[in-house]
Amino acid sequence: MAMAPADDRLFDPAHIRARLEARTVARLRGTVTRHAAVAAVVRYVREPEVLLIRRTEHPGDPWSGHMAFPGGRHEQGDPDLRATAVRETREEVGVDLAAHAEPLGQLDEFQALGRGAPVDLAIVPFVFALHTEVALAPNDEVAEAMWAPLGPMLRGEVAAVRPYVWHGKEVALPAFRVGEHLVWGLTYRMLETLFEAVADRPPAASAVEAAPVLR
Repeated sequence: MAMAPADDRLFDPAHIRARLEARTVARLRGTVTRHAAVAAVVRYVREPEVLLIRRTEHPGDPWSGHMAFPGGRHEQGDPDLRATAVRETREEVGVDLAAHAEPLGQLDEFQALGRGAPVDLAIVPFVFALHTEVALAPNDEVAEAMWAPLGPMLRGEVAAVRPYVWHGKEVALPAFRVGEHLVWGLTYRMLETLFEAVADRPPAASAVEAAPVLR
């Protein structure tokens, strides 16, 4: 389905930049000693799309096999967190954002969760507009990389649920279906925050608090 012109305009780089500059970034409360950054890379072909990866599965990794944005932990040589997002994207999928993309702004800070429990790690998403065709070259940390249309997510056309056990109860967490995969958890919340900004709509309720109990 072709995107409606109104949806298309919402993901125009100038519009995204203006909307992100107009909002106040939500910071985490309390003390967090470690930081990470991810890159929400938007490209414009037939319709606006965002770059997603599926992480390689590793025993003991709480994010093993998850759908996510490229990114990782801040390292000592990174000048700032945006540089972390740029470096990690280059390492994980071979895309040089410094050379081929325009930074548009950042979203809120997110508390990392591992198997439902808070982790001492703040994750900051940065939004970029890609201005040229690039080849994706996933490294061994990435099982696959793909471009996902943003319009169907924004409009709720690919809405799905992901059953999850939370404090002993099975709940249905909101998700987006991308091909055979589900985008849920922090990446889902980051995308919803982007949609709230560009479409000027109210924030969604906490995914866990709003999730219906299945049993």
